[in-house]
Amino acid sequence: MKKYISIFLTAIIFLLSFQHDALAQTDEKKAVEAKKLINVPNSVLTITKENTYPNPTQDMPTLQPSELTQSLLETSKVKIENPDLIRMLNETTVNSTPFAFGYRAIIYLGQWPLNYESTETSPNWEYQRINTNYFDNRGGNAPYQIHYVQEAQKIVRGGLTAKVPNTEDVKKMMLLKAMQKSGLPLAFETIVGAGTKKDNKYNIPPRRLGYLYAYAPAVNEKGKVTYGEVYLMLKGNKKMIIIKNVTSQGVGAWIPLQDHVSFGFFASERPR
Repeated sequence: MKKYISIFLTAIIFLLSFQHDALAQTDEKKAVEAKKLINVPNSVLTITKENTYPNPTQDMPTLQPSELTQSLLETSKVKIENPDLIRMLNETTVNSTPFAFGYRAIIYLGQWPLNYESTETSPNWEYQRINTNYFDNRGGNAPYQIHYVQEAQKIVRGGLTAKVPNTEDVKKMMLLKAMQKSGLPLAFETIVGAGTKKDNKYNIPPRRLGYLYAYAPAVNEKGKVTYGEVYLMLKGNKKMIIIKNVTSQGVGAWIPLQDHVSFGFFASERPR
């Protein structure tokens, strides 16, 4: 009886230890994922509600491969993440036949950017100046308050820093990876409408000129894109993806933050 009790207690201790290790690994994973997110400084404010131009929501869901596509992706020696290539494979139908012995076919699907590997995702909170609010209080005897008012509509565009093949496919993969790493709402184009306002007040002391600068922030994304020629091989009842002539190329991009403005306030005795 004592033997069985000992075995039972040992099993409980083992399960508790395993559960503790699993929880520790989960906490460690969450800590690592939290470190990936970029902290937004207090000088950067969201204008989602105040923006007079309604930017479309940039939704980049991860495309789920079909059962056939998933089985094909698992046969590839090179990782395939291109959502457009996955979508094309999802639309592919290959019927098996019991009389396929000796049957062989190779179908060329074209040259594709297969995946993007991110090496750096860093913010520039003053990527592009979009507005300046100004007031001359040099003749005043008391502080004067100003706040942000967008004087003219401003279009802020990002883009790749160098030409690469299949630009749009590469941009989609870079945007998705940058959003995952930064936790920020990113888009290659964002618009700030004229008349957009924020109520935050900035005091201009007497005998001073006040300047409130507004900037569109952006993220600088850098990494490596992998290209390859994609073939679909049918051999008997087997189906597989073959990648040939694999090449890699460094790539970078500027991706603006959607509906965010970074502010800088200065007061001086002389015009800037």
